[in-house]
Amino acid sequence: MNNGYTDPILAWYEANARDLPWRAPSATPWGVLVSEIMLQQTPVSRVLPVWHEWTARWPTAAALAAEPSGEAVRAWGRLGYPRRALRLHGSAQAIVERHGGEVPSSHEDLLALPGIGSYTAAAVASFAFRQRHAVLDTNVRRVFARLLSGDEYPPKSQTKAEVAQAESVLPLDPPTAARWSVAVMELGALVCTARTPRCVDCPVLDRCTWHLNGRPAYDGPPRRGQTYAGTDRQCRGRLLAVLRQAEGPVEKPALDIVWSDALQRERALDTLIADGLVDPLEDGRYALPG
Repeated sequence: MNNGYTDPILAWYEANARDLPWRAPSATPWGVLVSEIMLQQTPVSRVLPVWHEWTARWPTAAALAAEPSGEAVRAWGRLGYPRRALRLHGSAQAIVERHGGEVPSSHEDLLALPGIGSYTAAAVASFAFRQRHAVLDTNVRRVFARLLSGDEYPPKSQTKAEVAQAESVLPLDPPTAARWSVAVMELGALVCTARTPRCVDCPVLDRCTWHLNGRPAYDGPPRRGQTYAGTDRQCRGRLLAVLRQAEGPVEKPALDIVWSDALQRERALDTLIADGLVDPLEDGRYALPG
């Protein structure tokens, strides 16, 4: 099936794709899975060094599963959203227990892993195993909103109509579909960006509904940027940084000194404990999970 977009976007990708290690022919399904979890809400530039460190230390799911979950949290560093480290550790354990240490190729088996949602299951099945699945991340959703629907941005939450639309333009040949998915994703990351799209460089500009309609402005709810300074997220990050840098459990005063607002600090610490990222010990000290 040639939808009129496939060939030009694939040709553009061939000439412009970034050289990323999880796209290399030598990349393992485990390396692809690690990259997909790390890349959620985190730019490639920040993920690259941590991905290299992780895959050198834990080249297989079994290697990670053999270590305490706290080591995953420690190695996560400053990528943010550290519960992803726990999800990866949980997935590694499940891969060992259910699949003999090999990342499963089945979309259903991937979806059944702890913390793996529909996007990640589709991405790993496509990029690691060259299967045919609609892979809808933020970049892909934005490209399709403009190219196919004529909207500057996609809906805030993914809809069934978006999935159906994505599947309607997905090439029938599975390896081609997998390459198409990553090509559209790259187009959204490099050209069809959120704030300053470089339309002049788009390989399908002459077929872009949004462009042909005069690039109408977004007409939905206000799009608010994420804040970080002064938030509970920042406080959680500072508390976790103390524990990551420590060789063992830490006394409470070592945590208290990193955030002056005691009420917010205690609230953040409570949520870290509730999320399983921090273990409160019986002697009053705190540690990463064992």
